[in-house]
Formats: sequence, C-alpha cells, structure tokens
Amino acid sequence: MSALLRPLKLWLALILAAVSGFALEASFPERGWWPLAFIGMVLLLWSLVGRGPWTALLVGLVGGATFWGSLIQWLTLYLGPVPWLALAGLQTIFFGFGAMALAVVLNRGNTRWPSRWGRYGVVPIVLAALFTAREAVTSVWPYGGFSWGRLAHSQSEGPFVNLVAWLGTSGLSFIVALLAAVLFQVLRSGEARKVWPVFAVATVVALVVPPFAVNISGSTRVLAVQGNSNSGLFSTYTPGEILQNHVSATLPYAGEKVDMVVWPENGSDIDPLRNAMSAKTLDYVSNAFDAPVVVGTITSPAPDTYFNSSLVWEAGKGATAQYDKIHPVPFAEYMPNREFFRALQPDLVDLVSRDYGLGTRPNVVDVAGIPAGIAICFDISDDQQAYDMIAGGAQIILAQTNNADFGHTDESVQQLAIARLRAIETGRSVVNISTVGTSAIIAPDGTTINQLPTFTADAMLNDVPLSTTVTPAMAWGRTIELTIIAIGLVGLFLVIIKNPRRRLTATQTA
Repeated sequence: MSALLRPLKLWLALILAAVSGFALEASFPERGWWPLAFIGMVLLLWSLVGRGPWTALLVGLVGGATFWGSLIQWLTLYLGPVPWLALAGLQTIFFGFGAMALAVVLNRGNTRWPSRWGRYGVVPIVLAALFTAREAVTSVWPYGGFSWGRLAHSQSEGPFVNLVAWLGTSGLSFIVALLAAVLFQVLRSGEARKVWPVFAVATVVALVVPPFAVNISGSTRVLAVQGNSNSGLFSTYTPGEILQNHVSATLPYAGEKVDMVVWPENGSDIDPLRNAMSAKTLDYVSNAFDAPVVVGTITSPAPDTYFNSSLVWEAGKGATAQYDKIHPVPFAEYMPNREFFRALQPDLVDLVSRDYGLGTRPNVVDVAGIPAGIAICFDISDDQQAYDMIAGGAQIILAQTNNADFGHTDESVQQLAIARLRAIETGRSVVNISTVGTSAIIAPDGTTINQLPTFTADAMLNDVPLSTTVTPAMAWGRTIELTIIAIGLVGLFLVIIKNPRRRLTATQTA
C-alpha cells in the first residue's frame, strides 16, 4: 500500500502545497522547467488527500499563494506590493476554491467509480477538467479576467506544445493536468510498477501527435522596431522622446525593401491624430520606406476620453485603420469602481490618473493589403481575441507591447511564451514587438525567426510567412473548453450526490 494513500498531517500538507506552488511557478519562463508542471500538480493532489472542504480550501490557498505570489512578482517593480497582493490574492482565492472541488473528487471519486477504469480514467479526467475549468473562468472574470498562469503557458518549450493547435489553450492545460492526475492515481494505488506505462503513454502522446499542417499562402517583409524607450506608465520622459527613439532605430534601414514597419505599443508618445509634428514624423518614416507604419499611441477623440490604440499610418493619408484596445488592464489602464477602491488606497488609485475606454473596433486591420490581427500587450493572452482575429481573416498577428514597467523581470519572457503558443494555436506568424523587449518574430510552427536582445535599440527585418489556415483549435477551441468545463461540473455533481446504487443496497439490506 502506497504512503500516498494515507492523509498527511495538516502542517505537512500545507508545506507540500507550498512546494507544489513553487514547482508550478518554476515550470514557467524564465526558468521554463516544463516537467515541473506535472510534478507540481502531483504534489498539489497529494496535499489534498483526506482533506475535508475547509482544510482543502486552506491547503489550496497556500498552494495558490506561493504559485501566484512568485509568478507575478514583477508587478512589484514599480507599483509596489499592494497591486501585487491584490491580484495574487484574488487569484489565490480562486485557486483555493478550485482545490476544494479537487479534494471532493479526489477523496470520493475512487468510491464513486471503484473500477480500474474509474480510478485511472474517470477520476483523473474529472480532476483535470475541474482544474482547467477554474483557469477558464478566471481568464474572463472579473473585470474581463486575467488570462495568465495557465498550465498550457508552461509548455511553450515542451514536447506537448503541438497539441495547442489541435485542442487550444484550455485543451493543452487539460492534457497536462490529466497526465499528472493519472500519474498521481497510479502512485496512489501502490502499484508503482504501473508508473512506467503512464510515462510511455505520455511519450506516445508527445511524439505521435503531429504538428498541424499550416498552408503558407505567401510572405510579407516586416521591419519590427524596438526603440529601447523609457516608456513605462510610471516613467518620466520628455514629450516626443519615445517617438524619436523609434525613428532613430528605424531610419538606418531606409532603402531596404519593406512591406510594413511595426512599432510597439506606445511607440509614439504623441498622438499623431492630434499633433501635426507627430503626424509629419510618421509621414516621413512612411515615405522613407514607401510602406505603412503600424504604431501604438494613446488617442483621445473627445475630452476625458482615451484609448490605447494602434494606428496604420500611410504618408499623405494619415491613419488608414485603427484598433482600440478592447480589454484595457484593470487597475493599470483604468480603475474599476474607482470611488470604492480609492476609499481603501487613495494614493495608489490616484496613480491611475485616467481611465482608458473599452475599444469597439475590430482587431483585424488592413496593412498594405494584408489583413493583420492586432494584439496590444496582454491582448495576446485573450482567447476570444484570437478567435476574432481568425474569424476576421487575419493572415498575421502583430503583437505590440510595452514592457518597460517590468524591467528585467520574467514578465516579458512569460508574455513571449504566450505569444509562441498563440502562433502555433492560430497557425499564424506572430510579430511580438516591445519597446524594450523581449521582441521576437515567431513562425506559425512556433520556431523563432528572429529575436532581439532586451534593452537594446534595434530592429528585425524579415520575410514573415502568411497563412489562411484555420486550425482545429480555432475552429473548435471554445467548444472543447466548454466541454471540459461541463465534464468537470457533471463529475463533481455525481461525486457529491449519494451513490444511488449504494442507497439501493442499503435499502434492500434493511
């Protein structure tokens, strides 16, 4: 009989949960030790063995706190501890309630489904579905959600990465959680010799599932420019300085054949729609390359109305297309329930001096005759925006971001990992261009075409593949996600209700 069958003392379970959170975090970039995602999940499940709902909540809160607290520590660099504690705390609460659900299935599931197929099949499936369901919910709620820290994001360099094109982000998270849950159930059974078949099955899944074949329909020559600007939300700079940084890093390539010039989020700190100097500067750059410039800026179409926007600028025509960020980041780009939160932390709330509006324009724009999906910063992690891009006919994704507020922390490489997964999932090249890095151009198969060192003014000039292929993830990803959620909820319900077969037996005995 395996020791994993016996519940741990609560203090040991809490320590194990804390270790599981740190292990999960280490599976994400910058360390990127992807196998630790499986180990972290196994340790989390072990810590929940024998736990009732309330002690499971406590154990889950500890595991969630170490995971989220370490994963998004980059928030503290300029904002200090309060926003970090608020966001990590909210995600930790969700993690804790998710652990309650996991504990119910973990501790009652083997009785509800006592057969071999039940122990090694049904129970792991329900556990994985519940874990994935919690990720899916927190990705969209509250305030539009925080789609970060999903198990799938830890696998951008792992052997299972090709699954994201077939199953989507939630589907990949489900597979990772499922394999970990099967491994745990095998270890728990005391039949350690069966661990190797689990590894064999995982290896087969990793090696047999092929990359989804993407049809390359052409290419476009992109000049993506990293200006190395002091451009953070809380940075101090002279107006026009960021614009000039990007001009200076762009013009050395004048004379090269270029189809589009791509600058990052906030690539121009002066709105060319309201400032003649900024407009003339963009005209000059567009003329120098005979190509449109895709530039991030803050637009203000009316007093006290602001949008985090991306403009397609052509000399002599001005802005021929515009995308306004659909989901500005709460507590950074706008302050939800401002008066309520100001009563709690007025100095911090007042740092967010203006509220960016929620954009309503499509996130696919025409750039030199090419439909391009636009993602501004955290947009790249939003599943719905990826679906909208493909539905809108995007043949390439331009992911413009400004990572200056996060310095040399792990934030930019975590975001790049998400961009790489998104490239494979959508079957599109992703031009991930940042003010300071990490900037890279990623092909539809996830390979890196070019990458720039961080905090360096430079540019990437490459022929970038175009595609019109619709991957299974884009065609069926939302259905797959909803199916996973339904499986988790139905499984939890069936575990909670009394087993009718056992009730009938008890009645007959009486």
